[in-house]
Amino acid sequence: MVHVVILFCICFCKLADVFGDTVTVKSVSVLEGDSVTLHSGFTEMMDEDVILWRFGSENTLIAEINVMANSMTVYDDVLDERFRDRLKVDHQTGSLTITNTRTEHTGLYQLQSNSVRKSFSLVVYASLPTPNITRNCSSSSSSSSSSSQQNCSLLCSVVNVGHVTLSWYKGNSLLSSISVSDLSISLSLPLEVEYQDKNSYSCVLNNPISNQSTHLDITQLCHTCAGAFAIIYGVDYNYWFQKLVVKNNNNNNNKK
Repeated sequence: MVHVVILFCICFCKLADVFGDTVTVKSVSVLEGDSVTLHSGFTEMMDEDVILWRFGSENTLIAEINVMANSMTVYDDVLDERFRDRLKVDHQTGSLTITNTRTEHTGLYQLQSNSVRKSFSLVVYASLPTPNITRNCSSSSSSSSSSSQQNCSLLCSVVNVGHVTLSWYKGNSLLSSISVSDLSISLSLPLEVEYQDKNSYSCVLNNPISNQSTHLDITQLCHTCAGAFAIIYGVDYNYWFQKLVVKNNNNNNNKK
């Protein structure tokens, strides 16, 4: 019986070691420029506690708290000083705060103490630009005359973006979208509408924590292409413009 108990205790300890090595990674998101706190989960630290905060695949030490020695150190000069003057550690709980975040602070953060191990996957999203909607004149001029006289080709564009989705909406209904996970890339998304369309359209740029939108003004944008005269209210301005040019040329020849 004693041998059975001893064997059970040995197996239990081995299982505890295995499960103790399993650390759940908590996902955290923040907008660039804002502050974010990675919570240790402690309400207060014990006298024997030593807390280490590490960052990245190389497990670079960025902060250390030794309760017994009553010392607290941040190493903000490591990794090309990307954390310079941005790290704060709560002396009571050991939680780590990163102020004025930048996209380069994205990565894995690990908390190590005598009794606890925690991991945080932080993603810092850049501030989003406002989408720009323009008339796609090259598309309009290359289309057939009948369709180009009835439809307006538009282009919604953004530059230097990453981890975003660009979408066209008709009211609240999604028409089309394009997503990208790369950093610092340019995106554009076309849309074709009728000149007399009275619906509400908008182009929306978003990431998981923020969005920017631009509403389409069909009246303003769909008649701005130089040299391309649209049919407005049933009047073909291109036809009347050509007639006017021919008439003026004839008058000039007669004067000579």
